[in-house]
Amino acid sequence: MAIETMIPAKRLVWALAAAGAIGVGGGAIAAATLTKTAAATATTVPAATPAVIAAAPAPAAPIGTVAMPDFASLTAQYGPAVVNISVTGNVKTSRRTQAMPQVDPDDPFYQFFRRFGGVPGMPGGQDGSQQPTHGQGSGFIVSADGVILTNAHVVRDSSEVIVKLTDRREFKAKVLGSDPQTDVAVIKIEAKNLPVVKLGDTKDLRVGEWVLAIGSPFGFENSVTAGVVSAKGRPLPGENFVPFIQTDVAVNPGNSGGPLFNARGEVVGINSQIFSQTGGYQGISFAIPIDLAQRVKNQIVATGKVQHARLGVTIQDVNQSFADSFKLDSPAGALVASVEDGSPAAKAGLKSGDVVLKYNGTPIVASTDLPALLGQAAPGDKATLEIWRQGKRETVTAKLGDANDKAAVVASNESGPSGGKLGLALRPLQSQEKSASGLKEGLVIEDVAGAAARAGVQPGDVLLAVNGTPVNSVEQVQKVVAGADKSVALLVLRGRDKIFLPVRLG
Repeated sequence: MAIETMIPAKRLVWALAAAGAIGVGGGAIAAATLTKTAAATATTVPAATPAVIAAAPAPAAPIGTVAMPDFASLTAQYGPAVVNISVTGNVKTSRRTQAMPQVDPDDPFYQFFRRFGGVPGMPGGQDGSQQPTHGQGSGFIVSADGVILTNAHVVRDSSEVIVKLTDRREFKAKVLGSDPQTDVAVIKIEAKNLPVVKLGDTKDLRVGEWVLAIGSPFGFENSVTAGVVSAKGRPLPGENFVPFIQTDVAVNPGNSGGPLFNARGEVVGINSQIFSQTGGYQGISFAIPIDLAQRVKNQIVATGKVQHARLGVTIQDVNQSFADSFKLDSPAGALVASVEDGSPAAKAGLKSGDVVLKYNGTPIVASTDLPALLGQAAPGDKATLEIWRQGKRETVTAKLGDANDKAAVVASNESGPSGGKLGLALRPLQSQEKSASGLKEGLVIEDVAGAAARAGVQPGDVLLAVNGTPVNSVEQVQKVVAGADKSVALLVLRGRDKIFLPVRLG
């Protein structure tokens, strides 16, 4: 797909394999990063005294009467199609001497990891030696001849995979293939007439709808938990191929790869990650949409591998400063920071400074929406992009390439507070600098102060454009800035990366 995010690490999203994804001593849990969220504030309403209580108005009519789902019948019918997965592997330990971390022997997580063979961060044995690893997860049967869906991180680095059914039978499974980019894996056991789940359609899933998870948290097989859908299409840093389903269903290590059911008994997702600072459930969990998992499964069964689409751009979020600079109605879309030479985007005519507003008719709100949509496409598909260029809407069509050919990244842009003048000391590129960099135009930023410094502009950056207008002289910069209102968007070259930085003019 050719897009990844680079976002500052603030909190943890934990993979859900019990005793960790395959790691030394079975204790290492794979983690990705999430950006810091603002803490919610609670308001306390003082109680009224009986003397001042007025007659209460009649309650408003309910929006609709919805019966509670019959989770017991759902579990009885489809629970037998959910399996427990035990994984064994070997990992070579680091040769680096590792300091012994401080641990609390009474910590329940310490006790849990110790029970499964090791504590994360603890030395696993002699340096450079092969150490046995153990992990647990969940999965669900999608065909009666033994095809099972689970998470890629559950079976990663495995030498043996054992599947246990609810009737206590155990089978050695073969890994048909896995896709780390979507965290979907397909395994198969040699059995017939197995119970299977019914697959649903994620597009029909609504926020607030009841959902149920079945899995093996902490090794407790076929545990059932329920909750509601908190959000749909939730992108996570480093997980750009997946528009996750966010729920408040209680899932924990060991739930990985287990199904997420809707109230009609249809699987709508694969439980994959949790938002946690401790490694345990804290009210936020994420599932891979079953539509995406199905597409990955079909490719693995047919070819043993997975292909993802590639556009070939570096993108950024559009914040309010960028929206002001580019005269957009709202801060939405994916701002194109750079376009790879020879990429599908370049062939389609996309340019640095374009803002992608829609992908095949679907609005792009956050920049991460674009990678998630591309993640559902295949190489060779055509993508119709509605873009904002130089103050007007245009449409371009790109034939998507293969993400395995080359990957691009999403540029990071950390901007500081607004205020002050632009504050740039500029000089033209010298001939030898143009030759060395391959640039035909641009201005070297020799010193930074004021608003530009607060926005993150650095000495040594090369200023390429202001509000999408290429600049090659100080006079050009002054002219564009003079015509700007609240802010300007500076396109700079930093190292090998092109990034946009919003600068408020005060």
